[in-house]
Amino acid sequence: MDERAIQLVHNYVTEHLDKSDPEPKFRVYIVWKCKTLQHWKFLLSTSLYDGMYYELTFNGDRMEWYLDAYKKFQNKVIPY
Repeated sequence: MDERAIQLVHNYVTEHLDKSDPEPKFRVYIVWKCKTLQHWKFLLSTSLYDGMYYELTFNGDRMEWYLDAYKKFQNKVIPY
C-alpha cells in the first residue's frame, strides 16, 4: 500500500511540474499514515522546495483513491 501511495503522488507531482523546466529528481516520502478497518489515510510530501504536501485516502469499500494537494503558507506558534 505504501509503494502505491508514493507512486500516485510522484505521478501527480510530475504531471504538474512546469513543462518548460527540466524535470527535477525528487523523492516522495510518507509523513504519517493510518489504517482504520479497510481504509487508509496518508500524508505525504516531497524533497522539492515547493511547500506542498499531499493527503491521500484509500476507500477500501469502493477500491478507489482520493488525492488532495495543499500548500503550506505559514507555521505560526500561538501561545496558550
